[in-house]
Amino acid sequence: MQTVTVRFVGGPADGTARELPAAPGGRPPQRWILSTRDDTPGLPGADHLYELKPEQTPDGIWTLTFVRSDPIGMTE
Repeated sequence: MQTVTVRFVGGPADGTARELPAAPGGRPPQRWILSTRDDTPGLPGADHLYELKPEQTPDGIWTLTFVRSDPIGMTE
């Protein structure tokens, strides 16, 4: 499986770079859901939706920008 490097901008993963699976054509997925869990009883955590910017940065890294957070399982 081919991977691509993306940088998250905004939200809880702001500034984080990581490898994601490449979609056909070598681009990252158009949308990515990053789930975080809270260990506090009664708090299930959240899904954080990120969307792909249309172009790569000059260093070849793709950017995923924060859209919103929802309770786990509610983000499409």
